[in-house]
Amino acid sequence: MVYRRTHQVVKRLAARRSAILAAARHAAAEGGMAAVQIAPIAVRANVAAGTVYRYFPSKADLISELIADVSRDELSAIRRAADAAPGPSSALAAAVTTVAVHTLSQRKLSWGILAEPVDVDVTASRLASRRAVVDEIASRIEAAVRAGHLPAQDTNLAATALLGALHEALVGPLAAENMDDPGKLRDAVQTVTLLALRAVGVMDARARGLVVQAALPAKAVAGA
Repeated sequence: MVYRRTHQVVKRLAARRSAILAAARHAAAEGGMAAVQIAPIAVRANVAAGTVYRYFPSKADLISELIADVSRDELSAIRRAADAAPGPSSALAAAVTTVAVHTLSQRKLSWGILAEPVDVDVTASRLASRRAVVDEIASRIEAAVRAGHLPAQDTNLAATALLGALHEALVGPLAAENMDDPGKLRDAVQTVTLLALRAVGVMDARARGLVVQAALPAKAVAGA
């Protein structure tokens, strides 16, 4: 007789997997990717270490899925913000602002996702994560170009350059360290959003109302 999982069993397994990923995300947000270790994650998720391995056969699998999970959340947020905007230029501004807010809200996690050295190979997951965001930004630039709001340009190259500039400015080695003040965080988001819009050809973004006050989460602090 073939065993079939009941709906409740499927839900329980999915919940356990989600708990493990949530524990890994919290660990990375607090201590970077170095904090994502199987045994501590098992404790956080209230499961046995063997259970973690049942869902994620290796540490590389766990970190890769963590990266993918965080990327999916960020991409969903970008799309929601852009889709709610009234036009293609404001949609691009909303997309860029959302990337900046997500990056600044959890800087340790953002750096861990992007480039923090880890002792396992997660290159493919990191590239896929970055590519998904680049593609989304490129689609928003392309829409603005088609609408005549921006000059014709290589949208993929422009999106790649914008994302690289955002990450370098907000979480890279040269990023400011004293970003624990909400006012400074909002100013930083507005500054990089204006920079991004000017880079692709919007010279009067502030005058046209494309840059709005960024709503940063209450827990958005440097290194959080």
